[in-house]
Amino acid sequence: MPCTTVLVGKKASNDNSTMIARTDDGHFDTKKLVVVEPKDIKPRYKSVISHVEVELPGDPVRYTSCPSVDPKDGVWAATGINAHNVGMTATETITTNPRVLAADPLVCYKKAKRRGEKDEIGGIGEEDILVLVLPYIRSAREGVLRLAELLEKYGTYESNGVAFNDENEVWWMETVGGHHWLAKRVPDNEVVIMPNRFGMDSFDMEDAFGARKAHLCSADLREFIAENCLDCNADGEFDPRRVFGSYSDQDAIYNNPRAWYMGRFLTPRTHKWDGPDAEYTPESYDVPWSLVPEFKVTAEDVKYMLSSNYQGTPYNPYLNQDTGVRGKYRSIGINRTGVTAVCQIRSGVPDEIKGVEWICFASTTFDAALPVYTNVHKMPAYLANVTLDVSTENFYWTSALIGALADHSYNTCIQHIQRYQEKVAAEGRRIMREYDKRMTASGDFSLAEEANSKLCAMAREQSAFTLNKVLREASVTMKNGYNRADN
Repeated sequence: MPCTTVLVGKKASNDNSTMIARTDDGHFDTKKLVVVEPKDIKPRYKSVISHVEVELPGDPVRYTSCPSVDPKDGVWAATGINAHNVGMTATETITTNPRVLAADPLVCYKKAKRRGEKDEIGGIGEEDILVLVLPYIRSAREGVLRLAELLEKYGTYESNGVAFNDENEVWWMETVGGHHWLAKRVPDNEVVIMPNRFGMDSFDMEDAFGARKAHLCSADLREFIAENCLDCNADGEFDPRRVFGSYSDQDAIYNNPRAWYMGRFLTPRTHKWDGPDAEYTPESYDVPWSLVPEFKVTAEDVKYMLSSNYQGTPYNPYLNQDTGVRGKYRSIGINRTGVTAVCQIRSGVPDEIKGVEWICFASTTFDAALPVYTNVHKMPAYLANVTLDVSTENFYWTSALIGALADHSYNTCIQHIQRYQEKVAAEGRRIMREYDKRMTASGDFSLAEEANSKLCAMAREQSAFTLNKVLREASVTMKNGYNRADN
Protein backbone atom coordinates (compact mmCIF):
# COMPACT_ATOMS: atom_id res chain seq x y z
CA MET A 1 0.00 0.00 0.00
CA PRO A 2 1.44 3.42 -0.92
CA CYS A 3 2.47 4.86 2.45
CA THR A 4 5.08 7.09 4.08
CA THR A 5 6.91 6.19 7.30
CA VAL A 6 8.88 8.21 9.87
CA LEU A 7 10.83 6.62 12.74
CA VAL A 8 12.31 8.60 15.63
CA GLY A 9 15.03 7.29 17.93
CA LYS A 10 14.96 7.92 21.66
CA LYS A 11 17.63 10.63 21.74
CA ALA A 12 16.27 12.33 18.63
CA SER A 13 12.93 13.17 20.28
CA ASN A 14 12.11 16.10 22.50
CA ASP A 15 10.93 13.97 25.45
CA ASN A 16 13.15 10.88 25.26
CA SER A 17 10.35 8.83 23.71
CA THR A 18 10.54 6.57 20.69
CA MET A 19 8.10 7.11 17.84
CA ILE A 20 7.06 5.17 14.76
CA ALA A 21 4.55 6.69 12.36
CA ARG A 22 2.98 5.86 9.00
CA THR A 23 0.30 7.15 6.67
CA ASP A 24 -1.95 4.27 5.61
CA ASP A 25 -2.62 5.39 2.05
CA GLY A 26 -5.15 2.94 0.71
CA HIS A 27 -8.12 3.69 -1.50
CA PHE A 28 -10.24 5.78 0.86
CA ASP A 29 -10.34 2.86 3.29
CA THR A 30 -12.71 3.65 6.16
CA LYS A 31 -10.87 3.13 9.47
CA LYS A 32 -11.52 3.05 13.21
CA LEU A 33 -9.46 2.72 16.40
CA VAL A 34 -10.36 -0.19 18.68
CA VAL A 35 -8.93 -2.30 21.49
CA VAL A 36 -8.58 -6.05 20.92
CA GLU A 37 -8.81 -8.18 24.07
CA PRO A 38 -7.07 -11.59 24.35
CA LYS A 39 -10.42 -13.36 24.76
CA ASP A 40 -11.45 -12.13 21.30
CA ILE A 41 -8.39 -13.58 19.54
CA LYS A 42 -9.04 -16.92 17.87
CA PRO A 43 -6.36 -19.65 18.07
CA ARG A 44 -6.26 -20.03 14.29
CA TYR A 45 -6.04 -17.22 11.77
CA LYS A 46 -7.09 -17.37 8.12
CA SER A 47 -6.24 -14.70 5.57
CA VAL A 48 -8.95 -13.46 3.20
CA ILE A 49 -6.56 -12.52 0.38
CA SER A 50 -4.00 -15.34 0.40
CA HIS A 51 -6.08 -18.04 2.16
CA VAL A 52 -3.11 -18.94 4.34
CA GLU A 53 -3.95 -20.37 7.77
CA VAL A 54 -1.70 -19.77 10.77
CA GLU A 55 -1.80 -21.43 14.18
CA LEU A 56 -1.35 -18.74 16.83
CA PRO A 57 0.39 -18.92 20.20
CA GLY A 58 -1.88 -19.35 23.19
CA ASP A 59 -0.81 -16.31 25.19
CA PRO A 60 -1.83 -13.11 23.36
CA VAL A 61 -2.04 -9.74 25.08
CA ARG A 62 -4.36 -6.79 24.58
CA TYR A 63 -3.50 -4.33 21.81
CA THR A 64 -4.92 -1.39 19.89
CA SER A 65 -5.76 -1.75 16.22
CA CYS A 66 -6.92 0.43 13.31
CA PRO A 67 -8.83 -2.12 11.22
CA SER A 68 -10.88 -1.54 8.10
CA VAL A 69 -14.53 -0.92 8.91
CA ASP A 70 -15.51 -3.06 5.91
CA PRO A 71 -14.14 -6.57 6.62
CA LYS A 72 -14.59 -7.93 3.08
CA ASP A 73 -10.83 -7.87 2.37
CA GLY A 74 -9.69 -8.81 5.87
CA VAL A 75 -8.63 -6.97 9.01
CA TRP A 76 -5.85 -4.64 7.77
CA ALA A 77 -5.07 -3.62 11.37
CA ALA A 78 -2.47 -1.06 10.22
CA THR A 79 -1.01 0.12 13.54
CA GLY A 80 -1.17 -0.42 17.28
CA ILE A 81 0.47 -0.61 20.70
CA ASN A 82 0.18 -3.68 22.90
CA ALA A 83 -0.08 -4.14 26.68
CA HIS A 84 3.71 -4.52 26.93
CA ASN A 85 4.17 -1.04 25.45
CA VAL A 86 5.42 -2.29 22.11
CA GLY A 87 4.29 -0.36 19.04
CA MET A 88 4.03 -1.65 15.51
CA THR A 89 3.05 -0.26 12.12
CA ALA A 90 2.50 -2.63 9.22
CA THR A 91 3.09 -2.26 6.45
CA GLU A 92 4.76 0.11 4.04
CA THR A 93 4.91 -1.19 0.50
CA ILE A 94 8.52 -1.09 -0.68
CA THR A 95 10.26 -1.84 -3.97
CA THR A 96 12.18 -4.96 -4.95
CA ASN A 97 14.11 -5.47 -8.17
CA PRO A 98 13.55 -8.32 -10.68
CA ARG A 99 16.82 -10.06 -9.76
CA VAL A 100 15.62 -10.58 -6.19
CA LEU A 101 12.13 -11.66 -7.24
CA ALA A 102 13.58 -14.18 -9.68
CA ALA A 103 15.79 -15.68 -6.99
CA ASP A 104 13.11 -15.77 -4.28
CA PRO A 105 9.65 -15.30 -5.85
CA LEU A 106 6.74 -13.84 -3.93
CA VAL A 107 4.30 -16.41 -2.55
CA CYS A 108 1.03 -15.48 -4.24
CA TYR A 109 -2.37 -17.14 -3.99
CA LYS A 110 -3.38 -18.88 -7.20
CA LYS A 111 -6.85 -20.28 -7.70
CA ALA A 112 -7.02 -23.69 -9.34
CA LYS A 113 -7.77 -23.49 -13.05
CA ARG A 114 -9.16 -26.99 -13.43
CA ARG A 115 -11.47 -29.25 -11.49
CA GLY A 116 -9.53 -31.63 -9.29
CA GLU A 117 -6.59 -29.25 -8.87
CA LYS A 118 -5.94 -27.47 -5.59
CA ASP A 119 -5.54 -23.76 -5.03
CA GLU A 120 -2.00 -22.59 -4.33
CA ILE A 121 -2.08 -20.90 -0.93
CA GLY A 122 -0.30 -17.56 -0.69
CA GLY A 123 1.90 -16.12 2.02
CA ILE A 124 1.23 -13.41 4.59
CA GLY A 125 0.88 -9.72 3.76
CA GLU A 126 -0.30 -6.35 4.97
CA GLU A 127 -3.76 -7.73 5.65
CA ASP A 128 -2.35 -10.14 8.22
CA ILE A 129 1.01 -9.11 9.63
CA LEU A 130 0.04 -6.92 12.58
CA VAL A 131 -2.52 -9.36 14.01
CA LEU A 132 -0.04 -12.24 13.66
CA VAL A 133 2.73 -10.42 15.51
CA LEU A 134 1.72 -7.58 17.85
CA PRO A 135 -0.28 -9.61 20.44
CA TYR A 136 2.68 -11.96 21.01
CA ILE A 137 5.75 -9.75 21.54
CA ARG A 138 7.33 -8.03 24.55
CA SER A 139 9.91 -5.85 22.76
CA ALA A 140 10.67 -4.30 19.40
CA ARG A 141 13.41 -6.86 18.77
CA GLU A 142 11.00 -9.70 19.53
CA GLY A 143 8.70 -8.22 16.90
CA VAL A 144 11.40 -8.59 14.26
CA LEU A 145 12.16 -12.17 15.27
CA ARG A 146 8.52 -13.28 15.35
CA LEU A 147 7.79 -11.77 11.94
CA ALA A 148 11.01 -13.31 10.57
CA GLU A 149 9.86 -16.75 11.68
CA LEU A 150 6.51 -16.27 9.95
CA LEU A 151 8.13 -14.98 6.74
CA GLU A 152 10.51 -17.91 6.55
CA LYS A 153 7.70 -20.42 7.13
CA TYR A 154 4.86 -18.96 5.05
CA GLY A 155 6.52 -16.40 2.77
CA THR A 156 4.92 -13.15 1.64
CA TYR A 157 3.10 -12.09 -1.51
CA GLU A 158 4.37 -8.49 -1.45
CA SER A 159 7.42 -6.43 -0.58
CA ASN A 160 6.96 -4.74 2.77
CA GLY A 161 8.62 -2.61 5.44
CA VAL A 162 7.54 -2.97 9.07
CA ALA A 163 8.43 -0.86 12.13
CA PHE A 164 8.52 -1.75 15.83
CA ASN A 165 9.26 0.35 18.90
CA ASP A 166 9.47 -0.06 22.65
CA GLU A 167 10.63 2.36 25.33
CA ASN A 168 14.28 2.14 24.30
CA GLU A 169 14.55 0.84 20.74
CA VAL A 170 13.14 1.33 17.25
CA TRP A 171 13.59 -1.41 14.64
CA TRP A 172 12.90 -1.33 10.90
CA MET A 173 12.46 -4.58 8.96
CA GLU A 174 12.34 -5.02 5.17
CA THR A 175 11.38 -8.12 3.24
CA VAL A 176 13.62 -9.41 0.47
CA GLY A 177 11.72 -11.49 -2.07
CA GLY A 178 9.29 -14.10 -0.82
CA HIS A 179 11.10 -15.39 2.27
CA HIS A 180 14.20 -13.35 3.04
CA TRP A 181 14.49 -10.28 5.25
CA LEU A 182 16.80 -7.91 7.08
CA ALA A 183 16.26 -5.55 10.00
CA LYS A 184 18.17 -2.70 11.55
CA ARG A 185 17.91 -0.86 14.84
CA VAL A 186 17.42 2.86 14.27
CA PRO A 187 20.30 4.79 15.90
CA ASP A 188 19.01 6.54 19.01
CA ASN A 189 19.91 10.02 17.75
CA GLU A 190 18.54 9.61 14.23
CA VAL A 191 15.26 9.86 12.32
CA VAL A 192 14.34 7.51 9.47
CA ILE A 193 12.40 8.73 6.42
CA MET A 194 10.73 6.09 4.24
CA PRO A 195 8.81 6.84 1.02
CA ASN A 196 7.65 3.51 -0.51
CA ARG A 197 11.12 2.46 -1.63
CA PHE A 198 13.53 -0.08 -0.24
CA GLY A 199 15.04 2.08 2.47
CA MET A 200 18.17 0.86 4.20
CA ASP A 201 21.32 2.23 2.59
CA SER A 202 23.83 0.63 4.95
CA PHE A 203 23.95 -2.63 6.86
CA ASP A 204 26.62 -4.23 9.04
CA MET A 205 26.86 -7.87 7.99
CA GLU A 206 29.53 -8.57 10.60
CA ASP A 207 27.14 -7.51 13.35
CA ALA A 208 24.22 -9.41 11.78
CA PHE A 209 26.24 -12.63 11.78
CA GLY A 210 28.06 -11.86 15.02
CA ALA A 211 26.84 -9.97 18.05
CA ARG A 212 23.50 -9.07 16.39
CA LYS A 213 23.43 -5.88 18.42
CA ALA A 214 21.80 -3.61 15.85
CA HIS A 215 21.43 -5.76 12.71
CA LEU A 216 19.46 -8.94 12.02
CA CYS A 217 18.82 -10.87 8.82
CA SER A 218 18.01 -14.22 7.24
CA ALA A 219 20.54 -16.89 8.23
CA ASP A 220 21.44 -17.54 4.58
CA LEU A 221 21.44 -13.94 3.34
CA ARG A 222 25.13 -13.94 2.42
CA GLU A 223 24.77 -17.11 0.37
CA PHE A 224 21.55 -15.83 -1.19
CA ILE A 225 23.31 -12.66 -2.39
CA ALA A 226 26.39 -14.47 -3.68
CA GLU A 227 24.60 -17.36 -5.43
CA ASN A 228 22.30 -14.99 -7.30
CA CYS A 229 24.88 -12.29 -8.11
CA LEU A 230 22.82 -9.62 -6.37
CA ASP A 231 25.61 -7.40 -5.07
CA CYS A 232 25.79 -4.44 -7.45
CA ASN A 233 27.95 -2.27 -5.20
CA ALA A 234 31.21 -1.13 -6.76
CA ASP A 235 33.02 0.39 -3.80
CA GLY A 236 33.15 -2.51 -1.38
CA GLU A 237 30.45 -1.05 0.87
CA PHE A 238 27.26 -3.04 1.30
CA ASP A 239 24.27 -0.89 0.34
CA PRO A 240 21.05 -2.93 0.70
CA ARG A 241 19.06 -0.38 -1.30
CA ARG A 242 21.35 -0.95 -4.28
CA VAL A 243 21.27 -4.73 -3.84
CA PHE A 244 17.58 -5.31 -3.16
CA GLY A 245 15.74 -2.12 -4.15
CA SER A 246 14.78 -0.23 -7.28
CA TYR A 247 16.02 2.83 -9.16
CA SER A 248 13.07 3.36 -11.51
CA ASP A 249 11.74 6.45 -13.26
CA GLN A 250 8.63 6.14 -11.11
CA ASP A 251 10.78 6.35 -7.95
CA ALA A 252 12.10 9.71 -9.13
CA ILE A 253 8.60 11.20 -9.32
CA TYR A 254 6.57 9.20 -6.82
CA ASN A 255 8.97 8.26 -4.01
CA ASN A 256 12.21 10.25 -3.95
CA PRO A 257 10.61 13.72 -3.55
CA ARG A 258 9.02 12.68 -0.28
CA ALA A 259 12.39 11.69 1.18
CA TRP A 260 13.86 14.94 -0.13
CA TYR A 261 11.23 17.11 1.55
CA MET A 262 11.43 15.32 4.91
CA GLY A 263 15.23 15.41 4.84
CA ARG A 264 15.08 19.11 4.00
CA PHE A 265 12.80 19.69 6.98
CA LEU A 266 15.00 17.76 9.43
CA THR A 267 18.41 19.02 8.29
CA PRO A 268 18.02 22.38 6.52
CA ARG A 269 21.67 23.36 7.17
CA THR A 270 23.48 20.03 7.38
CA HIS A 271 22.85 19.33 3.69
CA LYS A 272 22.12 21.61 0.75
CA TRP A 273 18.67 20.73 -0.59
CA ASP A 274 17.94 23.58 -3.04
CA GLY A 275 19.57 25.43 -5.89
CA PRO A 276 21.86 24.44 -8.79
CA ASP A 277 24.54 23.07 -6.46
CA ALA A 278 22.15 21.10 -4.23
CA GLU A 279 23.55 17.97 -2.61
CA TYR A 280 20.15 16.31 -3.02
CA THR A 281 17.24 17.22 -5.31
CA PRO A 282 13.63 15.97 -5.27
CA GLU A 283 14.56 13.25 -7.77
CA SER A 284 17.75 12.04 -6.06
CA TYR A 285 17.89 8.31 -5.47
CA ASP A 286 20.47 8.58 -2.68
CA VAL A 287 18.69 10.68 -0.04
CA PRO A 288 19.88 9.04 3.22
CA TRP A 289 17.61 6.52 4.93
CA SER A 290 18.32 8.10 8.33
CA LEU A 291 19.50 11.53 9.42
CA VAL A 292 20.59 13.26 12.61
CA PRO A 293 18.01 16.05 12.95
CA GLU A 294 19.12 19.59 13.74
CA PHE A 295 16.50 19.84 16.50
CA LYS A 296 14.67 17.54 18.90
CA VAL A 297 11.70 16.06 17.06
CA THR A 298 8.16 16.17 18.47
CA ALA A 299 5.02 14.22 17.63
CA GLU A 300 3.73 17.39 15.98
CA ASP A 301 6.84 17.50 13.78
CA VAL A 302 6.23 13.93 12.67
CA LYS A 303 2.61 14.72 11.86
CA TYR A 304 3.68 17.86 9.96
CA MET A 305 6.11 15.89 7.78
CA LEU A 306 3.43 13.32 7.02
CA SER A 307 1.00 16.15 6.11
CA SER A 308 3.31 17.78 3.59
CA ASN A 309 2.35 19.00 0.14
CA TYR A 310 5.80 20.58 -0.40
CA GLN A 311 5.01 23.86 1.33
CA GLY A 312 7.62 26.51 0.66
CA THR A 313 8.64 24.99 -2.67
CA PRO A 314 7.50 25.51 -6.28
CA TYR A 315 6.07 21.95 -6.23
CA ASN A 316 3.19 22.82 -3.89
CA PRO A 317 -0.05 21.92 -5.77
CA TYR A 318 -1.97 24.64 -3.86
CA LEU A 319 0.10 27.57 -5.17
CA ASN A 320 -1.91 30.30 -6.89
CA GLN A 321 0.63 30.84 -9.64
CA ASP A 322 1.79 28.21 -12.12
CA THR A 323 5.48 27.59 -11.43
CA GLY A 324 5.85 25.09 -14.24
CA VAL A 325 6.44 22.30 -11.72
CA ARG A 326 3.42 22.84 -9.46
CA GLY A 327 1.97 19.47 -8.47
CA LYS A 328 4.72 17.58 -10.31
CA TYR A 329 5.46 15.22 -7.42
CA ARG A 330 3.29 12.97 -5.29
CA SER A 331 2.55 14.79 -2.04
CA ILE A 332 3.12 13.10 1.32
CA GLY A 333 -0.30 14.11 2.60
CA ILE A 334 -2.75 12.80 0.01
CA ASN A 335 -6.50 12.45 -0.38
CA ARG A 336 -6.85 8.68 -0.03
CA THR A 337 -5.24 8.19 3.41
CA GLY A 338 -7.35 6.10 5.78
CA VAL A 339 -5.43 6.62 9.00
CA THR A 340 -2.13 8.09 10.14
CA ALA A 341 -0.83 7.06 13.54
CA VAL A 342 2.18 8.01 15.63
CA CYS A 343 2.93 5.19 18.08
CA GLN A 344 4.79 6.86 20.92
CA ILE A 345 6.38 4.95 23.81
CA ARG A 346 7.29 7.43 26.53
CA SER A 347 9.93 7.45 29.26
CA GLY A 348 9.66 9.05 32.68
CA VAL A 349 6.09 7.92 33.33
CA PRO A 350 4.71 4.70 34.89
CA ASP A 351 4.58 1.63 32.65
CA GLU A 352 0.78 1.73 32.64
CA ILE A 353 0.71 5.00 30.70
CA LYS A 354 3.85 4.83 28.55
CA GLY A 355 1.93 4.06 25.35
CA VAL A 356 0.28 6.96 23.51
CA GLU A 357 -1.16 6.74 20.02
CA TRP A 358 -1.68 9.94 18.02
CA ILE A 359 -4.55 9.25 15.62
CA CYS A 360 -5.33 11.24 12.48
CA PHE A 361 -8.02 10.02 10.10
CA ALA A 362 -8.28 10.84 6.37
CA SER A 363 -5.98 13.34 4.63
CA THR A 364 -3.28 14.46 7.06
CA THR A 365 -2.91 17.80 5.26
CA PHE A 366 -6.22 19.01 6.64
CA ASP A 367 -6.95 16.93 9.71
CA ALA A 368 -5.85 16.91 13.33
CA ALA A 369 -3.88 14.31 15.30
CA LEU A 370 -5.48 13.30 18.59
CA PRO A 371 -3.38 11.60 21.32
CA VAL A 372 -4.98 8.79 23.34
CA TYR A 373 -3.77 6.37 26.00
CA THR A 374 -3.47 2.81 24.68
CA ASN A 375 -3.43 0.75 27.89
CA VAL A 376 -7.23 0.69 28.13
CA HIS A 377 -9.99 -1.88 27.65
CA LYS A 378 -11.99 0.14 25.14
CA MET A 379 -11.81 3.26 23.01
CA PRO A 380 -14.48 5.97 23.04
CA ALA A 381 -17.29 5.60 20.52
CA TYR A 382 -16.07 8.69 18.65
CA LEU A 383 -13.03 6.65 17.55
CA ALA A 384 -14.39 3.09 17.58
CA ASN A 385 -17.99 3.29 16.33
CA VAL A 386 -17.36 4.08 12.69
CA THR A 387 -19.77 2.92 10.00
CA LEU A 388 -19.50 2.86 6.22
CA ASP A 389 -22.07 5.63 6.02
CA VAL A 390 -20.94 9.25 6.33
CA SER A 391 -21.69 10.66 9.77
CA THR A 392 -20.50 13.50 11.97
CA GLU A 393 -20.87 11.17 14.97
CA ASN A 394 -17.28 9.91 14.61
CA PHE A 395 -13.79 11.29 14.10
CA TYR A 396 -13.14 9.44 10.83
CA TRP A 397 -16.01 10.86 8.78
CA THR A 398 -15.83 14.32 10.32
CA SER A 399 -12.14 14.43 9.40
CA ALA A 400 -12.89 13.25 5.86
CA LEU A 401 -15.54 15.95 5.44
CA ILE A 402 -13.22 18.68 6.72
CA GLY A 403 -10.48 17.60 4.31
CA ALA A 404 -12.69 17.38 1.23
CA LEU A 405 -14.24 20.81 1.85
CA ALA A 406 -10.97 22.53 2.78
CA ASP A 407 -9.21 21.20 -0.31
CA HIS A 408 -11.93 22.73 -2.45
CA SER A 409 -11.29 26.19 -0.96
CA TYR A 410 -7.69 25.88 0.21
CA ASN A 411 -6.71 29.54 0.31
CA THR A 412 -9.65 30.59 2.46
CA CYS A 413 -9.77 27.44 4.59
CA ILE A 414 -6.12 26.87 5.46
CA GLN A 415 -6.17 29.36 8.34
CA HIS A 416 -9.07 27.46 9.92
CA ILE A 417 -7.23 24.17 9.41
CA GLN A 418 -4.03 25.37 11.04
CA ARG A 419 -5.92 26.72 14.06
CA TYR A 420 -7.80 23.43 14.32
CA GLN A 421 -4.66 21.31 14.20
CA GLU A 422 -2.88 23.46 16.78
CA LYS A 423 -5.90 23.55 19.09
CA VAL A 424 -6.38 19.77 19.12
CA ALA A 425 -2.66 19.19 19.71
CA ALA A 426 -2.43 21.79 22.49
CA GLU A 427 -5.61 20.71 24.26
CA GLY A 428 -4.67 17.07 23.79
CA ARG A 429 -1.33 17.63 25.47
CA ARG A 430 -2.96 19.66 28.26
CA ILE A 431 -5.44 16.90 29.06
CA MET A 432 -2.71 14.25 28.99
CA ARG A 433 -0.49 16.29 31.30
CA GLU A 434 -3.38 16.60 33.73
CA TYR A 435 -4.11 12.87 33.71
CA ASP A 436 -0.45 11.87 33.76
CA LYS A 437 -0.15 13.72 37.05
CA ARG A 438 -3.42 12.39 38.46
CA MET A 439 -2.69 8.77 37.60
CA THR A 440 0.93 8.91 38.76
CA ALA A 441 -0.10 10.43 42.09
CA SER A 442 -3.09 8.17 42.74
CA GLY A 443 -1.93 4.92 41.12
CA ASP A 444 -5.40 4.65 39.56
CA PHE A 445 -4.57 3.99 35.92
CA SER A 446 -8.17 3.16 35.05
CA LEU A 447 -8.51 6.94 34.73
CA ALA A 448 -6.93 6.55 31.27
CA GLU A 449 -10.35 5.68 29.86
CA GLU A 450 -11.82 8.81 31.43
CA ALA A 451 -8.98 10.81 29.90
CA ASN A 452 -9.63 9.32 26.46
CA SER A 453 -13.30 10.27 26.76
CA LYS A 454 -12.32 13.87 27.57
CA LEU A 455 -9.87 13.90 24.68
CA CYS A 456 -12.54 12.70 22.28
CA ALA A 457 -15.08 15.20 23.58
CA MET A 458 -12.57 17.95 22.95
CA ALA A 459 -11.78 16.66 19.46
CA ARG A 460 -15.46 16.39 18.65
CA GLU A 461 -16.09 19.99 19.70
CA GLN A 462 -13.12 21.33 17.76
CA SER A 463 -13.92 19.22 14.68
CA ALA A 464 -17.55 20.42 14.61
CA PHE A 465 -16.41 24.03 14.96
CA THR A 466 -13.93 23.63 12.10
CA LEU A 467 -16.40 21.77 9.89
CA ASN A 468 -18.80 24.68 10.24
CA LYS A 469 -16.03 27.08 9.20
CA VAL A 470 -14.83 25.19 6.14
CA LEU A 471 -18.37 24.39 4.98
CA ARG A 472 -19.13 28.10 5.02
CA GLU A 473 -15.97 28.92 3.05
CA ALA A 474 -16.62 26.17 0.49
CA SER A 475 -20.24 27.28 0.07
CA VAL A 476 -19.22 30.87 -0.67
CA THR A 477 -17.01 29.74 -3.57
CA MET A 478 -19.51 27.40 -5.24
CA LYS A 479 -19.59 27.81 -9.02
CA ASN A 480 -23.31 28.63 -9.03
CA GLY A 481 -22.84 31.63 -6.76
CA TYR A 482 -24.65 34.73 -7.97
CA ASN A 483 -25.73 38.10 -6.53
CA ARG A 484 -28.17 40.66 -7.90
CA ALA A 485 -25.29 43.12 -7.95
CA ASP A 486 -23.57 40.87 -10.51
CA ASN A 487 -25.97 42.13 -13.22
